[in-house]
Order: sequence, then C-alpha cells, then structure tokens
Amino acid sequence: MLTTTHAPDVLLLMAVGLLSTGVIAGLLAGLLGVGGGIVIVPVLFLLFTYLEVPSAIVMHMVVATSLATIIPISLSSAREHYRRAAVDMDVFRHWAPFMLVAAGIAAGLSGRLDSSYLQLLFGGIAIYVAATMIRGKTSAADAAPEGSTITPLGRGATGGIISALIGAASALMGIGGGSIAVPVLSALQLPVHRAVGTAAAFGFLIAVPGAIGFAIAGFGTEGRLPFSLGFINLPAAVIIFSTSLFFVPLGSRIAHALDPKRLRRAFGFFLLLSALNILSGVVP
Repeated sequence: MLTTTHAPDVLLLMAVGLLSTGVIAGLLAGLLGVGGGIVIVPVLFLLFTYLEVPSAIVMHMVVATSLATIIPISLSSAREHYRRAAVDMDVFRHWAPFMLVAAGIAAGLSGRLDSSYLQLLFGGIAIYVAATMIRGKTSAADAAPEGSTITPLGRGATGGIISALIGAASALMGIGGGSIAVPVLSALQLPVHRAVGTAAAFGFLIAVPGAIGFAIAGFGTEGRLPFSLGFINLPAAVIIFSTSLFFVPLGSRIAHALDPKRLRRAFGFFLLLSALNILSGVVP
C-alpha cells in the first residue's frame, strides 16, 4: 500500500474538499437522479493523483470509491423520488436483473483494464450524453400522460440488452447510471421526472455489484492508498456519502420544482464539465 505522507494542513484541506464534494453530490443525486458520480469521479481523480496513486490503478480506485459512495446516496435519492411517485416500478422490474448482473461482471473484470481506458470510457460517453441532453428536444417525453411508461422497444430482449449495457458501462465509469439511463428512458418516451426517479433506483443496483467487483479485483494490488478495501478507499467514501445524504432531499425538492427543459440542460452542463475534466488526464 501507499505510504506517502502529507502535511496535516494539506490533509485537512483535502477533507474539506471531500466534504464539499459530498454536498454537491447529494444535491445532484436528488436533482438529477444520479448517484453523484459525475462530480465524485473527477474530484477523486485529482485527489488520488495528488496522493501519488500509480497511474496504472488510479482510475480503478476512483471508480471503485465512487461506486461505494453511490450505494447510500442512490438509495436515499430513490426513496425521495419514490415518495413522489416518480419511480416507474414496471420499468424497474423489467430492467433490474439485467442491469444487476452486467454491472457485477463488468466490475469483476475491471482489474484487466488499463486505467486510461476507464478514463476514455467515462469521458467519451459522458460528452455524448451531455450534448444530447443540452440540445435534445423534450416535448415528446414530457408531454406524455402521467401514467405512461416506456415504449415496447424498452421491453423483452431489446430492453434486456439496453439495461445490461447501461449497467456495465455505468459500473466501469463509477457512476450510478443516471447519466446514461435518464436520456435513454426519455428517448423511450418516459416523462423526464419519472426518468430521473427511475434512474435513481437503478443507481443502487449498479453500485452494489460494481463496488463488490472492484473490491475483489483490487485485493493484493500494489500502490493502493492506506485503509483501502480492494480498490475502494474507505475514508474517502465515508466522508463523501456521510455528507451527501443530508442534501439528497433538498435536491429532490428542487428537481420537482423545475421544468423538464431546464432540468435536462442542467444535467447536460454538469456532465460536460465532468467529462472534460477526466479526459484532460489522457488526451494530449
């Protein structure tokens, strides 16, 4: 494990940064139906790089730690949206098994992937999704009746493939799935507020097997930070999620007070900034 030490004032500053990240992550979890990974991943990447985590495993630790924080955050966010009848349980039941299995398999195989591939995956998908959310039309999904659900395309074998891809990609990106699931569900004609709420519920399904897979894959790996369980750094995870849980309800209340167009654009801009931050580490 890594043994590099830093001055107490530097460590205190990092702790403050992690607490601030937890606040923002909690707000975004409630606001956008994400597990907060779009903020957590870039911040942890900068922090772990500064702490001299080897480049070969830095993104593995970032993704794993982010997934660990997403477990309680997404659970809290899903509960808040469920209380507002914004989680489509029919879609959840159809997609959950495929998403759960795919996330676990992807995370379990993560140890064989180069860290830069994980960065490129996060950045590439995030930029595409951000651009779609910023410029996309909202009228089709948002004008749908309150009781409507996804189109037939999202069911059966096709729905299984879609949900499995979301689960696998999200686990490897260290996010709760909202950044991919929200635009996909919206494209399948689910109203945006219900897409956000349903994506929040997906976050828990992705984060649990994802975190377990990364923890197993990281056992015995050299260069990890102290107090790490596999690739998961426990102190960083605890600081972030212990703060964020207090702000999820506020984010959820804000989400249901905004119109769908502004909600999508806010989502897109946050995601774009995160993607550019991550890609700066691998793109010359």
